[in-house]
Amino acid sequence: MKQFVTEDSFWELFPDARIGVVVAHGMKSADQVPPEDASALARALAEANGKADQHLNSNTISQNQVVAVWRDAYQRFKTKKGARCSVENLLKRVLKGNSVGSITPSVDVYNIVSLTHALPVGGEDIDAMEGDIRLGITRGGDPFRPLGEDEDAPTLEGELCYRDDAGAICRCWNWRDGERTALTDDSQKAFLIIESVDPSRADDLEAAVDQLAELVQRYLGASIFAKQIVTRDNPSMVIDE
Repeated sequence: MKQFVTEDSFWELFPDARIGVVVAHGMKSADQVPPEDASALARALAEANGKADQHLNSNTISQNQVVAVWRDAYQRFKTKKGARCSVENLLKRVLKGNSVGSITPSVDVYNIVSLTHALPVGGEDIDAMEGDIRLGITRGGDPFRPLGEDEDAPTLEGELCYRDDAGAICRCWNWRDGERTALTDDSQKAFLIIESVDPSRADDLEAAVDQLAELVQRYLGASIFAKQIVTRDNPSMVIDE
């Protein structure tokens, strides 16, 4: 049995945070997704790029509320210089007119949700994890190979990250995914996660979680093993048997 566990060190920093989790089992591989469904996802992603504009009231990315809350959050733990929340990177592209394009069906799904709701969304391959996945402050030195890089980049002392028994999974909370557990075209079990640090957006988070579950069922043929909002009062959940 594998679990997702949020540690006390996380809640001490972010007592009002809410984390939406969708666990999808039995996902189709990329080559099993019918062309018409892949095209539908590409169209939905294009529409999501347009919907992202509603969250951008300023041409200065940091002055938009959906980004400002994350800039503040990233001041509360040790980060690699220049690290930013994943949703800021997506919204910055939209702001510059550089639309987020199609990658693979599984990644397209969570980018659609992230752009639509202006919330950070990520995904990891459950079968590639070793033991439980934990979110908390680390002592540093956790092994980590950034996605697409040739050299290791271990975590820093005092950094907030996702990690398992083999090392870090995603650094600086939701900044950078690792090579080892990244979703691939052949991933069958996905741990999909949406984070919110703004209590006023609880309804937005619920809607994003529902949309994420619906998309992975509809387009990736997955069954939803679990769907939950993780809070300080409900800090863990089972993600695999």
